[in-house]
Amino acid sequence: MSLLKIEDIHVFYGAIHAIKGISFEVNEDEIVTLIGANGAGKSTTLNTIAGLLKPRSGKISFDGKDLSAIHTHKIVSQGMALCPEGRRIFQQMTVRENLEMGGYTRPKTEIPASLDEMFQRFPRLKEREKQIAGTLSGGEQQMLAMARALMSKPKLLMLDEPSMGLAPILVEQIFDIIKELHAAGVTILLVEQNAQMALSVADRAYVLETGKISMEGPADELLHNDAVRKAYLGS
Repeated sequence: MSLLKIEDIHVFYGAIHAIKGISFEVNEDEIVTLIGANGAGKSTTLNTIAGLLKPRSGKISFDGKDLSAIHTHKIVSQGMALCPEGRRIFQQMTVRENLEMGGYTRPKTEIPASLDEMFQRFPRLKEREKQIAGTLSGGEQQMLAMARALMSKPKLLMLDEPSMGLAPILVEQIFDIIKELHAAGVTILLVEQNAQMALSVADRAYVLETGKISMEGPADELLHNDAVRKAYLGS
């Protein structure tokens, strides 16, 4: 069943036509990845879905509802969470306070159980529960950003460049967490410049080039596609 459906959206930054009529969908219990070079429009697409940008035309439907009819600040309460590029954690707050902010749309009585769940899933965060978030390592900050997004109990988790700036061993840890979340029933839309890792965990994939979808299909097929390998996998 389609959870997210994007239909012919066009997005502009002033006179710049950033997204040029793309259409795709994410089904329940899938990992779908958008891959492409810098400037292809991957982050713009996620920000538009999240309501941070408005498409000039086209339609975005989530869980059967037209998102254009829903105020941006209410989109999270519909069951969608964005873990943004660059993490964007609250630097001056503690780890625990960041997580509590992630659960702001939920009843207060449910927050303690959700905190326990996040600390079990991310033991490193439990160890640093009272630490100021800005003093965490890059990998720990990424874990915190993901956990903060999960605090809202999303039906769809959108991850924007989760491996950016991380050492290879930390990249593997982040992708292990993505696989664990998927196994636990979380539907994921993943934007990632590390095409090899993204395609290795995803069910389906779309290739974005200068604001258009140039290729799509099962992730495993694209992983072994000669054009994709040459353009994005360095082989």
